[in-house]
Amino acid sequence: MAITLMEGKRPQDWANLVLAICLFISPWVFGFTAETIPSWNAWIVAVVLAVLAIAALSVFVEWEEWANLVVGLWLIASPWLLGFAANTSERWTNVVLGALVAIVSLWAVWDVHHPHAHA
Repeated sequence: MAITLMEGKRPQDWANLVLAICLFISPWVFGFTAETIPSWNAWIVAVVLAVLAIAALSVFVEWEEWANLVVGLWLIASPWLLGFAANTSERWTNVVLGALVAIVSLWAVWDVHHPHAHA
């Protein structure tokens, strides 16, 4: 499905950019910068999410939204996969932000396939 440059500027892409910023600053906000694994996970995933959001704001392609969904699911699972699930603040930061990223990404995919659903 071809989408013009202006149609690519969706509120979901801006939301994912804001979520990326929130994720990037979360180690300082929630006080877990001393924890190497959760901090670096947050920073790396935030940069990936921001790059995808900026790319989607430039020229929308659906695969970017599916990639964002994978990033969101990674955030949800990463506390257990990387071994920091026992740390409440780090775990909930990842789970909540990951769920929000996944929801926003699914919303963007829904909008592509149902453009008149909310008109």
